[in-house]
Amino acid sequence: MHRSFEVTVLGTSSASPTKTRFPSSQLVRLEGDYFLIDCGEGTQHQLVRLGLRMQRIRYILITHLHGDHVYGLPGLISSMSLFGRTEKLTIVGPEALKDLLDVITRTTESRVTFEIEYIKTNPEKAETVLANRKWSLSTVPLKHRIPCTGYILREQGPELRLNPAVCEQMGVPVECYEALKWGDDWHREDSTVVSNSLLTLPGNPNRSYAYISDTIYDESIVPHIQGCSLLYHEATFLHNLLERATETHHTTSKQAGQIAAKAGVGKLMIGHFSSRYHQTDDLLTEVQEQFKDALLANEGLTVKV
Repeated sequence: MHRSFEVTVLGTSSASPTKTRFPSSQLVRLEGDYFLIDCGEGTQHQLVRLGLRMQRIRYILITHLHGDHVYGLPGLISSMSLFGRTEKLTIVGPEALKDLLDVITRTTESRVTFEIEYIKTNPEKAETVLANRKWSLSTVPLKHRIPCTGYILREQGPELRLNPAVCEQMGVPVECYEALKWGDDWHREDSTVVSNSLLTLPGNPNRSYAYISDTIYDESIVPHIQGCSLLYHEATFLHNLLERATETHHTTSKQAGQIAAKAGVGKLMIGHFSSRYHQTDDLLTEVQEQFKDALLANEGLTVKV
């Protein structure tokens, strides 16, 4: 049975809020772990409105230091303290992020009631920054006007299921079951080896979620996100504004669809829409011409990975 792995969209607007959209933010739940990706202005309002408990967030991932991705973070940390948080919070992001938060905390004489662990990203190379037996978190360098990093959250764990009837018939010890689920063969005491394929059945493949925020069209990210179950990719403009997208180091909806197709992802979600678009139907039409299984990152939407 699959673990719970889902994404809730909190904000989809680029640069500034609109009447119907907040700046970038998403909440990702992978079994018992909660990840907040980007924290634009109004993020904690969205968490409250959608009934999502901010105190359950253990990891915050910031892509870059443009305000529409980070201005909500000082307020969120303040509220976590106000409500008595004591659990450690891990923040992954650009090196200067700690300095930014330290200045705000000091000048506002705020009190933080919990430990904050900072993990700085390297905008020049992809790397794994966190990992355990349940999941791994890696980065993807993006090409924007300032240093910017995308994230990939990959489910970890065995992808095989035991064949209980065969295991019982052959007398496989219970203590060998976990190794079998990870793909090991069974080594009997008499030194004979029973192939894993005889003792297991196909299980559920591990899933992955890639979050690609502000970037110019860049095919160098394709190997990193190849085959991801769900890809979020910014799509700030329609393709008729390609010149504007290139000038501001952003992507069009057509280009986002092209990246998804080249990477062979399972599903594509686009967001980070320019405030000039009061309706986003044309963005969806354009992206689906390149990649059929695409959807809009509407606020409040929850998507299973």
